[in-house]
Amino acid sequence: MSDYIIRGMAANNQVRFFACDSTDTVEKARITHNTSPVVTNALGRLLTGGVLMGAMCKNDTDTLTIRIQCQGPLKGMLVSADSKGNVKGYVSEAQVMLPAKDVAKATDLGVMSVIKDIGLKEPYVGQTHLVSGEIAEDLTYYFVTSEQIPSSVALGVLQNNDTTVSKAGGFIIQLMPFADEQVISDLEERLKSFSFTSLLEKGETLENIIAKLFEGYDTVITDSLPCGYMCDCSKERVEQAVISLGKKEIASMIEDNEPIEVVCDFCHTKYSFSTEELLKLLQNGLAH
Repeated sequence: MSDYIIRGMAANNQVRFFACDSTDTVEKARITHNTSPVVTNALGRLLTGGVLMGAMCKNDTDTLTIRIQCQGPLKGMLVSADSKGNVKGYVSEAQVMLPAKDVAKATDLGVMSVIKDIGLKEPYVGQTHLVSGEIAEDLTYYFVTSEQIPSSVALGVLQNNDTTVSKAGGFIIQLMPFADEQVISDLEERLKSFSFTSLLEKGETLENIIAKLFEGYDTVITDSLPCGYMCDCSKERVEQAVISLGKKEIASMIEDNEPIEVVCDFCHTKYSFSTEELLKLLQNGLAH
């Protein structure tokens, strides 16, 4: 089955949950960016967190970006997701040579920014320090401090011996404002010993994992949607980036009389602009 997200409510609507299988998504990112095992792990977790947070958006046109800037050898990652299950991302250093499990070492000290474009004049920006570099804990901390929503985030990426992705996925559970103390303390206790990754490894479905987590409570899956690694770049969009360089820069490129090539960070598609095309951009008065 291809990658998908499930959304729902549990414990008499006191908790909401989002869970996803992102195996193909993370494998596509690994192939696209030729990542080392530890980077596959780090970027895979952030992509999974991003696609889950995208599924939490209220409107069809909402988008969000998660950016990590860090002092570790990985240097930084950026993931962009929408409300329809599409996600894309890239990493500053794709070939960090550390053991696959050492995601915290690869990131080290840093800052996580979440930028939400929800149709307002200015996007919402929330920023927190990385508390562990393990990504799931950092996102949990972000929800509590920036959005004041008690949450628990679990993210996992498992790899085969040949470094391809065997399984990837995650969940985000959030308490509703009216959740009672008994439910809160019970869930906190359960989560301490609950290993999403080991259940994933055993081949458990998302539905089973959620059922196990909320055993004894009523659980309703409200809907599911497909998700995947999808880049929406196009020559038109890249043209806008070229225009933003300004008249002076474009004129200097024309003087060199060489076509320029722009490469998309997310999917590595190459876009070429001939001297004639650059001249046309100038003549149309698009660049300032």
